[in-house]
Amino acid sequence: MKKPNTHTPKPLFILILCSLSLVFQSCEQKEKEPTKDIEEEIVVAEPKKVEYFQLRPELEQDYGYSHAVKIGNDIKVSGAVSMDNEGNPTAIGDIAQQMKNCYADLEKILNHFDCTFDDVVVENIFTTDMAAFIENAAYRGTIYTKNFPAGSWVGVTELALPEFMIEIELEVHKNE
Repeated sequence: MKKPNTHTPKPLFILILCSLSLVFQSCEQKEKEPTKDIEEEIVVAEPKKVEYFQLRPELEQDYGYSHAVKIGNDIKVSGAVSMDNEGNPTAIGDIAQQMKNCYADLEKILNHFDCTFDDVVVENIFTTDMAAFIENAAYRGTIYTKNFPAGSWVGVTELALPEFMIEIELEVHKNE
């Protein structure tokens, strides 16, 4: 019976020693390299002031919303509908007049923030009668005299009250 060979051949042994030697040299060189400290300036932005505005405070409190919220230079305006100060729908069945009433309320909100319709960047219109709205949409040209904002016109089956035919919401950017 032949005895198993327990000796490692010399070429293989030399190869293993050379490999280990290179690994150790590589590690030593990495340790000797100077480490570079990375300095990074972190700029912390001041928190933006939030301002809430209610056009009809008692009504908005009852329904649970604010008509506008200003954060920094941006203002989000909830949808305006055609209603009086008690929350009763106005101009029932007359989408043209309801649209004018919406823009009148929106103008009051913009004025509160020292803005105009020129500062509006998004206008979304929701209507229960798209055909009637489109017939009267040219009125918007008297509101937006420089540029029209981005936005959407969306036909819906109903708004908050059945008498409402149109609701207009805005996003505003106030240049300082």
